[in-house]
Amino acid sequence: MYPPKHHQNNDRASIIEVIKSYPLATVISVKDNEPFITHLPLIYDNDKLIGHIDKNNPQTQLLKDNNNVTIIFNGPGCYISPSIFESTQLPTWNYIKIHLKGKVITNPDKKALKQSLISMTGFLEEPDHKYILKANNPQIDKNLDYIVMFEISILHWEGKFKLSQDKKSDDIIKAHEELIRANQTSIKQFLHKIL
Repeated sequence: MYPPKHHQNNDRASIIEVIKSYPLATVISVKDNEPFITHLPLIYDNDKLIGHIDKNNPQTQLLKDNNNVTIIFNGPGCYISPSIFESTQLPTWNYIKIHLKGKVITNPDKKALKQSLISMTGFLEEPDHKYILKANNPQIDKNLDYIVMFEISILHWEGKFKLSQDKKSDDIIKAHEELIRANQTSIKQFLHKIL
């Protein structure tokens, strides 16, 4: 990832916060120069990422035996118009991205898989926990044979937080406000277009 110094953020706490807030990851494996890409929620746990994948997904075969994997987490992002700034600027795009590299192994233990599914659901239901996945739910047991649990040991961390840090302080604040406004508005407009 090309990161000018003022856009680099390799602070672990900040990176972990992005992972926890935006857990849907892009998981990339390579075999014979061909990339395999799957989008999955991953849960952070002590310098590891825990995930589950459909056993029929061809990428499943690459998520074992200490194979290398690259993971991308996407935080918020939006176009920043020069019209929002007090000073003269050019158009840009602000965003937060996390790139991680690691080694992956599968965990064949069905008991661990079941508990992991329950734990992931609990995490994703925070803070209200309107739904609780219970261990005695018969649908879990029916599906355990079709799900593979894997763990990624994170070996390389890289954060890029391009948030107009190179601007004046008033313009930085305006860019942050625009990031919030644009994300809320664009989701609403997008959903109206496709539904």
